[in-house]
Amino acid sequence: MAEAERIIGTPDIPEAAGAEPEQPARQAASAPEDGTEAAAGDAAARPRGKRRIAVLFGVAALAYALDLISKMVVVAKLEHHEPIEIVGDWLKFEAIRNAGAAFGFGEAFTIIFTVIAAIVIVVIARLARKLYSLPWAIALGLLLGGALGNLTDRIFRSPGVFEGAVVDFIAPKGFAVFNLADSAIVCGGILIVLLSFRGLDPDGTVHKD
Repeated sequence: MAEAERIIGTPDIPEAAGAEPEQPARQAASAPEDGTEAAAGDAAARPRGKRRIAVLFGVAALAYALDLISKMVVVAKLEHHEPIEIVGDWLKFEAIRNAGAAFGFGEAFTIIFTVIAAIVIVVIARLARKLYSLPWAIALGLLLGGALGNLTDRIFRSPGVFEGAVVDFIAPKGFAVFNLADSAIVCGGILIVLLSFRGLDPDGTVHKD
C-alpha cells in the first residue's frame, strides 16, 4: 500500500515543486513590461515636449526676423520721407522713433521697459522646459519674438545702449503708430488670455475652476 501511494504520489511532487518557481518567473517577466510601459510613456513625452519647444523658438525666430527686416527697410527707404498711404488716410506707413513702450506709451521710462522686456525673455525661456501645449508654444513664441525685436532696438539704436528708440511705422488713422513686434506681443497676449479662460495650462493639462 505504501508502495502504491509512493508510485501514485510521485507525479504530484514535480507539479508542486514546479508550481512555486513558476510564479516568481511570471512576476519577473511582468516587471520589465511595467517598466517598459513607463519608460515608453516618458520617451513619448520627451519628443513631444521637444517639438513644442521647437515650435516656440521657430515662431519667435519668424516674428523676430520679420520685425527686424521690416525695420531695416523702413529706416533705409521711409525714414525722413513722406508717409506712404496704404488704404487712403485709414492706414499709412510712417517712420517714427518711439522711446516708450508699445504704441508709444511711457516715453519717460525707456530703461524700465528695456528691463521688463529682458525679464519676459528670461521667464519664457525658463517656462519652455515645461511646455507641452502647442497653442501655448505659439503664444509664447509670439511674445518672445516681439520682445526680442523691440529689445534689439533698445540696445543698438540711438540715443544709446538700453535707451534706444524703437522704430515704428504702421500708422492706422486715429491710433498710435506701432510695428510688427508690437503686433506679435499683442497677438501672443490675446492668445494667452483665451487659453487661460479655457483652462489650458502650458504643460498641456486642462483645469476647470
